[in-house]
Amino acid sequence: MSSSRPAQSSASSARSKHSARIIAQTTVDAKLHADFEESGSSFDYSTSVRVTSTAGGDHQPRSDKVTTAYLHQIQKGKLIQPFGCLLALAENTFKVIAYSENAPEMLTMISHAVPSVGDHPVLGIGTDVRTIFTGPSAAALQKALGFGEVSLLNPILVHCKTSGKPFYAIVHRVTGSLIIDFEPVKPYEVPMTAAGALQSYKLAAKAITRLQSLPSGSVDRLCDTMVQEVFELTGYDRVMAYKFHDDDHGEVVSEITKADLEPYLGLHYPATDIPQAARFLFMKNKVRMICDCRAKHVKVVQDEKLPFDLTLCGSTLRAPHSCHLQYMENMNSIASLVMAVVVNEGGDEEGGGSDSAQPQKRKRLWGLVVCHNTTPRFVPFPLRYACEFLAQVFAIHVNKELELENQILEKNILRTQTLLCDMLMRDAPLGIVSQSPNVMDLVKCDGAALLYKNKIHRLGMTPTDVQLRDIVSWLSEYHMDSTGLSTDSLYDAGFPGALALGDAVCGMAAVRITSHDMLFWFRSHAAAEIRWGGAKHEPGEKDDGRKMHPRSSFKAFLEVVKTRSLPWKDYEMDAIHSLQLILRNAFKDAEPTDTNANAIHSRLNDLKLEGMQELEAVTSEMVRLIETASVPILAVDVDGLVNGWNMKIAELTGLAVDKAIGRHLLSLVEDCSTDVVKKMLHAALKGREEQNIHFDIKTHGSKRDTGPISLVVNACASRDLRDNVVGVCFVAQDITGQKTVMDKFTRIEGDYKAIIQNPNPLIPPIFGTDEFGWCSEWNPAMAKISGWDREEVMDKMLLGEVFGTHMACCRLKNQEAFVNLGIVLNNAMTGQESEKISFGFLSRSGKYVECLLCVSKKLDTEGAVTGLFCFLQLASQELQQALHLQRLTEQIALKRLKVLAYIRRQIRNPLSGIIFSWKMLEGTDLGEEQQRLLHTSAQCQRQLNKVLDDTDLDCIIDGYLDLEMVEFTLQEVLVASTSQAMIASNRKGIRIVNDLAEDIMLETLYGDSLRLQQVLADFLLVSVNFTPNGGQLGVAASLRKDHLGESVQLVHLEFRIIHAGGGVPEELLSQMFGSAADASEEGISLLVSRKLVKLMNGDVQYLREAGKSAFIVTVEVAGAKKPPA
Repeated sequence: MSSSRPAQSSASSARSKHSARIIAQTTVDAKLHADFEESGSSFDYSTSVRVTSTAGGDHQPRSDKVTTAYLHQIQKGKLIQPFGCLLALAENTFKVIAYSENAPEMLTMISHAVPSVGDHPVLGIGTDVRTIFTGPSAAALQKALGFGEVSLLNPILVHCKTSGKPFYAIVHRVTGSLIIDFEPVKPYEVPMTAAGALQSYKLAAKAITRLQSLPSGSVDRLCDTMVQEVFELTGYDRVMAYKFHDDDHGEVVSEITKADLEPYLGLHYPATDIPQAARFLFMKNKVRMICDCRAKHVKVVQDEKLPFDLTLCGSTLRAPHSCHLQYMENMNSIASLVMAVVVNEGGDEEGGGSDSAQPQKRKRLWGLVVCHNTTPRFVPFPLRYACEFLAQVFAIHVNKELELENQILEKNILRTQTLLCDMLMRDAPLGIVSQSPNVMDLVKCDGAALLYKNKIHRLGMTPTDVQLRDIVSWLSEYHMDSTGLSTDSLYDAGFPGALALGDAVCGMAAVRITSHDMLFWFRSHAAAEIRWGGAKHEPGEKDDGRKMHPRSSFKAFLEVVKTRSLPWKDYEMDAIHSLQLILRNAFKDAEPTDTNANAIHSRLNDLKLEGMQELEAVTSEMVRLIETASVPILAVDVDGLVNGWNMKIAELTGLAVDKAIGRHLLSLVEDCSTDVVKKMLHAALKGREEQNIHFDIKTHGSKRDTGPISLVVNACASRDLRDNVVGVCFVAQDITGQKTVMDKFTRIEGDYKAIIQNPNPLIPPIFGTDEFGWCSEWNPAMAKISGWDREEVMDKMLLGEVFGTHMACCRLKNQEAFVNLGIVLNNAMTGQESEKISFGFLSRSGKYVECLLCVSKKLDTEGAVTGLFCFLQLASQELQQALHLQRLTEQIALKRLKVLAYIRRQIRNPLSGIIFSWKMLEGTDLGEEQQRLLHTSAQCQRQLNKVLDDTDLDCIIDGYLDLEMVEFTLQEVLVASTSQAMIASNRKGIRIVNDLAEDIMLETLYGDSLRLQQVLADFLLVSVNFTPNGGQLGVAASLRKDHLGESVQLVHLEFRIIHAGGGVPEELLSQMFGSAADASEEGISLLVSRKLVKLMNGDVQYLREAGKSAFIVTVEVAGAKKPPA
């Protein structure tokens, strides 16, 4: 759709556009539905998709009525699938208010039409559901129905009173009612007696383990693995991963089939293939099964006295719509199972820090995992529950991959911003189309064009000059009030000549630079980007294009997009608008004054120094804290040699600081921990900071007899200013005492309660669950940190009621944390070894508790697992303080880096305008003096650009900065340097005298003139600052040459900057020579200048004489022997 883009956030823009698209698409879905109902066998799907996608507003009144009826039918439909039966109960009485017509036969084994005989119950409106089942089943059902989060207990195993047959009761609440789906337990099934999540996980344990073992960085690999695991787990003939694109159309991104089926991999489907209403239901019910699309549906009979129609949207038995059944029939898919993949919506509010729980993010349907079978297929509820759990794990990994893609996208945006600046530093504006990189590198496109001064400059696939001018005329007539236009279809946007452009040009983004100048990007039609990986059917075989079928859907999709390109992403439009603003600024007049350059330079230096001083203060505090901390802290260099060992770890291990420094870390840990530490060290030196790693470290001297010390460690990589890892700091917590207690606990065979309920502070927080998922233990330490007493949590569901994301006692920060807790508990229940994991929850008071979780099995005398015990290890107050200070340091550094990046970015925009202005001035008639001033201004601007690129001062201070080699004269360098000190000298009435001989001034030299200019300007400004008002400052230079060959000479330059007065203070000079602990603004500037001089094989001296002082600066540059006259 075409749109002129107002300034707004990308996230809100995307959300508002998506909401509008959903409303429009729902109307289209309803129209297709109505057409199908009216047309019957004559329904032409391909034509309907094309017509509805381009329908105008003439049918809107009918569409509103059709849409209302369509949504009512989906929400209030009264049909179910026949593989089970359904009862609806009044929540306060447990009496039946609605039932499916097959319920009496399935649950009572008699027809509702036959009177009751003997003890056989009658099932109808008003029947108490407890009379239909055996006593234990009725009691279990009554207990479950009074449960707050009743769905957590699904499925509930019940037995009919008349037949004794087992059923799974699957319960959910709707307003004032309880809906129960009854699914028969097949004879070959082992009935599931535990709470759903705990037991059904076992079915998917292998698949979950495989997903979690995958390396990050590939959504395709993740989808392929998921599809393979679901294929093996469920036994369906075809399993596909189906992804929704931004415009809501779908694509099969991964697939596995039995050998005799036609693949659909790579097929794209119109958005109408999966209606918006169906997508909404998938957000509510994550798994959907259709057993047999040919089976006759069963009607639900409702109490006529009910004041409202019941909704069956949450029922597992809800019958599919006839349109969907016809689609399945056409593709020979008789049964299906669909799992929703729900992820966090991008661009939402950021999660909270580690001190608080993250707010719940907005969710969106990323896609579906779709299973098809060519014969009827029933999947028991426990396996469907396992599939839902597996889909949640899959969604978490998809979400991580999307976050990784967003991080890469952010880096690309930063690269784009740099690219924008680089474009304007050159021949603006023609450089953006005539040089490389150019505007086509800014966003993905097939062509671009610049209309500048009534001349067209084209790149790639674009309209002809005549067609471009037609587009400009059309924009001027219909979009004159906007600053530009972005559309994925010029045809849909109303451009009269769109069809004449052909497939090569469908989408366009255009921005105005001035009222007469414009910039364009073009894209080809979307079908050119799409490849179907499915096998082609036989040449003689033809599809009936009217039928709903994957191939006809694909063809319908290609018809819909043949006049459209891929849509323009929000971040692409942000980059385009940034370039538009820069170009507009560049066209405005700008005064290239030295004052502006100096003011900017000064502000940048102030900002850098303020940030460095603040970081130094925090760093000093951090060093003091580390040395005196009551938690063990150690550090190693890149070779693994210890270079930090605080007093606490020295006390614990008995190894003094001087004995530990220089030893390899691996020589200090126990042999059983060598592999763990080696892996952690290797990862940290690669930049991957692992957390909560447990290892044992050796003891020495008087501590040797006490045995090893058990530590839980967080690894923090130390980095230089270029972000290279130069070492690793380990912040640890001593858990030796807690480990001893836990080891004793896990070995004990008698009464464990004496340990668990002991209020001894060494006993960590402990909670437990029985084999059915109910909370069976909650010790005093756990009650203290959570705020919930033992009596309040016992016999509640551990997953959902005690720990959950909504109405739980201890609220977890998000769904991912809930799923991960379920995985850990179930791994332990199935006998797998449990590692410590990071865990966190909100206490009753709202405080976020961070800790480590370790899970142990509870065994009976025969070795069978009867439950779990969970131990929490809490960070000490000192460790929390150290970690808080570490985070604070990182936040300050990050904040300063962002500010510096912002300032550098914003400086370049007006600087581009200044450069553009003096380039324009160069083309005008100027006098000799004006040209000289313009050249001086250009030299200062080049120096400013050079300084803006100095993001790493260490490379200067450590002496590995690369210097340039350009031709220059001392005259241009000295004039530019002196001009930077003129405002300060004029303000103090100081006269600057140039005592250089003319032959030296005009000598042709080779070297880094801008760095020499920067150095001389710095020493001149410092000298002016310490010269008395009304004084004089002199600049002198001498030159000596050494011949290195017939034509090359080594030139030794010596500059003397002589000024009156007491001179520069000793403290400032100490800072210049790097011997002072703290440095001021001027001190750092002098230090950097001296290091630059050292890079030029020179040095700086400072001499004091009676009444005057002087900087003596020596450097070496290259010279060339002049040819004989």
